Amino acid sequence: MVHTHTPTILATPNNNVLTTANGNPVDDNQNSLTAGEFGPILLQDFHLIDKLSHFDRERIPERVVHAKGAGAHGYFEVTADLAKLTSAHFLQTPGTKTPVFARFSTVGGEKGSSDSARDPRGFALKFYTEEGNWDMVGNNTPVFFVRDPIKFPDFIHTQKRNPQTNLKDPDAFWDFLSLSQETLHQVTILFSNRGTPCGYRHMDGFSSHTLKLVNSEGCAHLVKWHFKTDQGIKNFTADEAADMDTKNPDSATEDLFNSIDKGDFPSWTVYLQVMKEEDAANYRWNVFDVTKVWPHADYPLQKIGKLVLNRNPQNYFAEVEQAAFSPSHMVPGIDVSNDRMLQGRLFSYPDTHRHRLGANYLQLPINQPYRARVNHHQRDGPGTFSQNYNNFPNYEPQSQDSNGPAQQLHDVRTKYTSVALHGKTGRYPQRSGDDDFVQPGNLYRLLKGKEQDDLIKNLVGNMRNVKNAEIVKRQIALFKRADPEWGCRVEDGLNAVKK
Repeated sequence: MVHTHTPTILATPNNNVLTTANGNPVDDNQNSLTAGEFGPILLQDFHLIDKLSHFDRERIPERVVHAKGAGAHGYFEVTADLAKLTSAHFLQTPGTKTPVFARFSTVGGEKGSSDSARDPRGFALKFYTEEGNWDMVGNNTPVFFVRDPIKFPDFIHTQKRNPQTNLKDPDAFWDFLSLSQETLHQVTILFSNRGTPCGYRHMDGFSSHTLKLVNSEGCAHLVKWHFKTDQGIKNFTADEAADMDTKNPDSATEDLFNSIDKGDFPSWTVYLQVMKEEDAANYRWNVFDVTKVWPHADYPLQKIGKLVLNRNPQNYFAEVEQAAFSPSHMVPGIDVSNDRMLQGRLFSYPDTHRHRLGANYLQLPINQPYRARVNHHQRDGPGTFSQNYNNFPNYEPQSQDSNGPAQQLHDVRTKYTSVALHGKTGRYPQRSGDDDFVQPGNLYRLLKGKEQDDLIKNLVGNMRNVKNAEIVKRQIALFKRADPEWGCRVEDGLNAVKK
């Protein structure tokens, strides 16, 4: 007789030790393992990789985030000489036009959610350059909620449905926010009227992350990308957004398609903020913290180009649904920085594409770098849409094909920039202290009159649904640390609706 053993699964309340999927205790669930306090994340951080990998596979078949979106084709025209900043060919000569595919999306909602929901908006661009594809994967906000990718799955879980009730859970949402002070900057933007844009054409786009441009001598500058809408910023109030939801939950998708269809092509003027790499260490803010902006007074916007969308997709599924963007899709002259959220996305985005679309997702027409020749030793796998490189060798070094792909050992343009590392490996929290409250407070005070009133109204309207009074108390305390008046106004508003 064969005896089988069924493992006993302990209920969570009886075991309060946080573990990895294979049962190892987790020492720190808030900070990724890095090489020194300001160094890059280490691949040996199994907990981070395990957590992100599982998260990337939690929804089938729609995207885990950015599930609902709209897209269009167009071009980017560089209008400034950027040779001193970057060796990227498509950014060298003013007047050069590069084909682009753009995808705009909501973030937290499901595929059938409303286009007018209060939510950040994805702003992803695929540049089909002659040196391969570069993906600029950003949002319509210059900051994000968290600054370490190890916290991202937890944050998104609070945006999704409660595992018991399958309903949206305001307590979970505000519980996480009130315990994560770095979220306050993005929360301020989200609950202002910019949290409900009036269509995709009337919003700005941002790289959010700090990226690098590297010139032909290997000199790097830190940059942030800004895409300013030429149609003008236009937002819904909360009441207008709710009304549009009932009338047309696909309003932004329809507006983008119809405007291009009738020849009213949307456009954005493109700017850079540029910082010398050596200045980062002594700047007021941690420039690799995606919850912070660089004030324009310190690093003014420099106009460098124009983005125009002028062609609708012929097939939504083939072009929009199967489009796969990743910040790890780069070209020579553009490089990554030590932004932790960016580094987590370098792994997470291609990983979720391989899960959602298959190992050969880059062979799909919308994702192919069709202006550059793809030449490597990758073969086989599900969804092989090409001739699989016929009879060419699939290994290196090899001597059978003298015209086979060769590594570019001596081309400085193809190399990652070198970064000096300091300190011991460890899970270092990113320094913040009161820094997390300065920029949100400044933003609150920048809002005037009705804009500020609407922010308070939107916060009160959402937080009134929180059942746990302690969560509300914690969140109000964060508002007060940013600006005492702000916290008091939210507090007074919540007290008023309870009467």
